[in-house]
Amino acid sequence: MKQVAPLRYDVIFKKAFSQPEMFTALVNDLLDIQLEIDEVENDKVFVPVVGKVATRFDLFAEDKKNRIIIEVQHAHYSDTYERFVYYQCNAMVETIASSNNYSFPVTIITLVFFTGKKAPSSGSGVLVHDFEARDLVTGKVIEEVYPRKHQLIFVFTNSLKKKKTPANYLEWMQAINDSLDKEVNEEDYTNPHIHRLFELIEKDRISPEEYASMKEEYNRAESEKQAEEKGRKEGEEKGRKEGEEKTRIEMAQNFKALGTLTEEQIASAAGLSLEQVRAL
Repeated sequence: MKQVAPLRYDVIFKKAFSQPEMFTALVNDLLDIQLEIDEVENDKVFVPVVGKVATRFDLFAEDKKNRIIIEVQHAHYSDTYERFVYYQCNAMVETIASSNNYSFPVTIITLVFFTGKKAPSSGSGVLVHDFEARDLVTGKVIEEVYPRKHQLIFVFTNSLKKKKTPANYLEWMQAINDSLDKEVNEEDYTNPHIHRLFELIEKDRISPEEYASMKEEYNRAESEKQAEEKGRKEGEEKGRKEGEEKTRIEMAQNFKALGTLTEEQIASAAGLSLEQVRAL
């Protein structure tokens, strides 16, 4: 068994996949695309900003020869799908600036890895949001509309199904998920690039600065969870009180309909004020 740093942390995820060798291996296995790149940019931003909300891509690589951009995002538990749809569209719009018309000069593909959130369906653990035009009735893709096969792919690493998850995704998803408990068994994997992944995130290779970033991210995540839990409990308490109030009002209405009790007696029996009873 090998001791590793969990890939739930941004700093560790970037450490693993910011190297062109690992980035291209991941993309080739998952998308069957052989990238020709010299570097992977960390925390890529567009200058000037596209739209009114700035975007920051965790890992960004552009293959100029094959006219394709691949973005890899590590999502936190609180991140929403809409955030990454915005990122995808933002990247697509940004490329239009270099085009003579409205044709997309490059293909944009974004891979988003969720290491904490479960997939919203019981399927493969991989969701694909594509931008292809299809016939409404037959579902046939009409490639003539635009040839660029843009894709936004959500990968839920803790929702893999050995019988449903595509084989090319399975081992990578399993490796990322296995790292979360800080221990992996290399014998479970045949892909040499995954063995290299485990080397890069091995516990002894983590620097003091990277450990500090992990602790800061952990504390932020815990604060978010506590705030979410507090909000949930407050919501439940508010709902309980509203339910009790509704029950008391219904009781008072029933007593009032009978016409046998005074308003003062109804207020006392139902636990309401006299003003509330009179207002019914």
